[in-house]
Amino acid sequence: MEEVTEAVNNLSIAEGAVGAAAPAGAEGHKKNRIQVSNTKKPLFFYVNLAKRYMQLHEEVELSALGMAIATVVTVAEILKNNGLAVEKKIMTSTVDVKDDARNRPIQKAKIEILIGKTEKFDELMAAAAEEREAAGAAEEEQS
Repeated sequence: MEEVTEAVNNLSIAEGAVGAAAPAGAEGHKKNRIQVSNTKKPLFFYVNLAKRYMQLHEEVELSALGMAIATVVTVAEILKNNGLAVEKKIMTSTVDVKDDARNRPIQKAKIEILIGKTEKFDELMAAAAEEREAAGAAEEEQS
């Protein structure tokens, strides 16, 4: 788990980058959208990625299809419960996805959760960074 957190912390988010899940649909690429998959990355990858996106943008849109909806809701709840985000808007819909096996479209549920920074976001992120630095210094002293 530490490797995942470290990898996300070392990520540099390029302008126009989109979440690590799937290509954007008809809406096109949004700079503040994270498309969540429940098969490609662990849960806390998306939690940490959302934190990084919120450092760059006032709002972040979390999006998921089908079985990944539970993951995206969990990510939003973790951010809310830690005092980092407030939910601004929740949109649900169904989308047609081509099923290659049956060669016909199937409908999948889709959720989009728009979250925004809390007033304490920057303060909480700074405190977490200080905590990580203190833990790293303590670890170096032990070795």
